Amino acid sequence: MAKLRDRRARKGCLAPRIAPSGPNLLTAASVLCLASAVAVVVRPQPPRETPARPLWGAWLADWYPYDGFAPPKGEQLDLPQAMEAEERVLAAPVGDPPVIDCDGARKIVAQARSGLAMAAEPVDKERFASATSDWLDPHGLWSVAPDAPIGAALLENDVAQDLEARPGSGPCTAALAIGSALHGWVGDLRTEVLSARAAARRAGVVRKHRFDLVTSTPFEDGTVTRRGHDLARTLGQRMGALEAAFGPSVETYTAVATDRLAPEKTAEQWAEIVLAAAVRAYIPQIDPHGAWAPLDEEASIYDVDLEVDPPPRMWTEMTRTALGVRIDRGARAPLRDGDVVLRVGASIVGGMSVEQANQLSFLPTAEPVRATVLRSDHPEPIDLEVEAHAELLSQPPTGIAAVGLATSQVDYGGGYALVIRIPDVPDDLGERVMAALAHVEREPLGVLLDLRGNGGGSTDGALGALGVFLPGAPLFPMRRRDGEISVDRAPRPPEGAVWSGPVATLVDGESASAAEMIAGALAAYDRGPAVGSRTYGKGCAQEYLDDDAGVGVLRLTTLVFSLPDGTPVQRLGVTPGIALGLPAGVDREAALPHAPTTWAGPDVRATDLVRQVAWPDHAGRIGPADDPVIYRALRALGATRVASRN
Repeated sequence: MAKLRDRRARKGCLAPRIAPSGPNLLTAASVLCLASAVAVVVRPQPPRETPARPLWGAWLADWYPYDGFAPPKGEQLDLPQAMEAEERVLAAPVGDPPVIDCDGARKIVAQARSGLAMAAEPVDKERFASATSDWLDPHGLWSVAPDAPIGAALLENDVAQDLEARPGSGPCTAALAIGSALHGWVGDLRTEVLSARAAARRAGVVRKHRFDLVTSTPFEDGTVTRRGHDLARTLGQRMGALEAAFGPSVETYTAVATDRLAPEKTAEQWAEIVLAAAVRAYIPQIDPHGAWAPLDEEASIYDVDLEVDPPPRMWTEMTRTALGVRIDRGARAPLRDGDVVLRVGASIVGGMSVEQANQLSFLPTAEPVRATVLRSDHPEPIDLEVEAHAELLSQPPTGIAAVGLATSQVDYGGGYALVIRIPDVPDDLGERVMAALAHVEREPLGVLLDLRGNGGGSTDGALGALGVFLPGAPLFPMRRRDGEISVDRAPRPPEGAVWSGPVATLVDGESASAAEMIAGALAAYDRGPAVGSRTYGKGCAQEYLDDDAGVGVLRLTTLVFSLPDGTPVQRLGVTPGIALGLPAGVDREAALPHAPTTWAGPDVRATDLVRQVAWPDHAGRIGPADDPVIYRALRALGATRVASRN
């Protein structure tokens, strides 16, 4: 199944709420959760020389620069009118391969290298060449096919030197050499496609088999093993057979798909395609949590955040076919699972990359979108109008659209403990935690936040959740490369929404990023212990920025943070005060190449908020609990009076 390929960092992106450092900062509060903080609007892409409008900063009220003193309680920064949140517009993909000119690519790389939280380390040539080849070839034809000569050309010509040169310092000669090789190679593939297409059109097709041609995929998922010439021939045969089966009604779509799969480009045009792929490969080489994407594929770098708070979509799972995409799951009426989508609005789908087709699936919040599909019970393509509020005819897999938080009540002493399962950190986690506490019939003796396997998410979500237990507390010192330190303060929930009773967190080696913030801050304030095993160790934060070339979006690690008492998190993780000996995580931040180094920050805690709230003795009366780890955690919490100290 051709789904969105997971080229993102191992752990979820963590973007801080901070004051803008320039006019092209996309703040996390607005961009991180595109579904909740900002309306997602898909509009026709403007000309490439007219970049999409940047999204100005928002949600500054709880941020302040750290100069050794916290601001007076209740002090807030005014939000300038010009800085109010705007809609973030997702461009409707045009289907062409992404391109960047030589100086544009150099500007983006210079921007990334200068903005990193730590100085960039040298790039591994072989890994970079392999990643460039992967991004260059969305179909398994151009560079990753076993018979493609482009992999060798990428190793022979050092595109990284092109990228790291100063803008205006001359042509990108390595990219031009690879572009010349692509011009010849893809030209041969195009001849193969056109020849097979013409032959298949003449041969015709058995009518009962024609929809099988529409729905089956010629593309490989995962490692590509098919020769490029063989795939080109198969694609040509598929196009010709579809034209014979459906006649003129599909000829526009087969022509466009052919031109995208085997395009006619000059060597210079191919060089710009190479540079776009190279930039996309380069950023993760210097920043394991970083990414770059062109505007018509930018949803791909928000994929962690879109899983947490997904906006309306026309479909949730798809398979690319020769002529478009087959909807596998999550069709929104009047679309159906099994439909093959040929066009969305003005955008023809055939020959698009996975990332482009994925971005095309997002729905505007108000306007209906016209989609053209092939359906098994119709002899020709049909036009349908899809609206965001229309019924989902099949549901996405569990976890894609989480609503609320799962809770359980476990007998504890003479009452019960409330266990709140938190699988990720959405932007509105504070509201969800408050809702979970508000819906209990009687007050629990303690609250256990289960953060096992939580890869993180939004700092807004972490701050909101911490506000329930530490209202108004100064929290995380965040340091930029130039030494500037800023500090976030937890919000103050509405009256009656603060939980002042015992609390604890349950963590493991897969608890990371914003989840580590929650567990670490509660422990640092002695408010509630962490229980379990040492966490992943992602104590760095990312920002989304419009790139300096005006053609895409960067996700970049720009800060490292520590816990409120200055304890470092990056590469080390949060060490529980109560160890349960849970299995260690398979991966750790410290093992990632080029991960930022450890940083210990200043102690920014408000001393009047440092207080123990001990769990009551359970006297051995616990459970039963469905999860034995929950049982062990609660048993350990109430068995010792030092449970609240770390």
